[in-house]
Amino acid sequence: MDFSLPQAYLIGLLVILGGAAVLVARQILRVRSDEVALIRLEQSSKTGEQSAADLYELASVQLRKRLYGQAIDNLKLASKISAAEPPEAQALIENALGFALAAQSNYSAAIKHYRAALRAKADYPVALNNLAFALEKQQKPEEAKENYLKVLELDSSNGTAKKRLKRLERTAA
Repeated sequence: MDFSLPQAYLIGLLVILGGAAVLVARQILRVRSDEVALIRLEQSSKTGEQSAADLYELASVQLRKRLYGQAIDNLKLASKISAAEPPEAQALIENALGFALAAQSNYSAAIKHYRAALRAKADYPVALNNLAFALEKQQKPEEAKENYLKVLELDSSNGTAKKRLKRLERTAA
């Protein structure tokens, strides 16, 4: 089959537009899913008691929607009632709370929650990475380096820790 230049251009354009349409549709479905989950979780919160897991799920949706203040409130409540939860769940809640605080540039409070997550689960690379980043923001490069190295001990393929560690080493030199 012999294609002329205009035909090849048209086919290429259709492929690009088709790809863009798929990406837009996926994003719309993701946003719609978050909206439905947010409505469902907010309605269930009005009906009475919620578990730490429900509050964490609600806060996770709020974080994806960048509703940091609301997420912080729900995560603080989840943290208060999570004493009966397994340590992994407590670590998830504390890490998410630290993330929400860091998103609002409250790094000192975020560090406290990342450390609480690590007390609950010492080998939690995400919390270690987040802690190291917050320490960088607090101008504590040596502590940040130590934490990035711990991340790499747990997960030697962690790209974020590798990049941030290289950056710290370049700025120290």
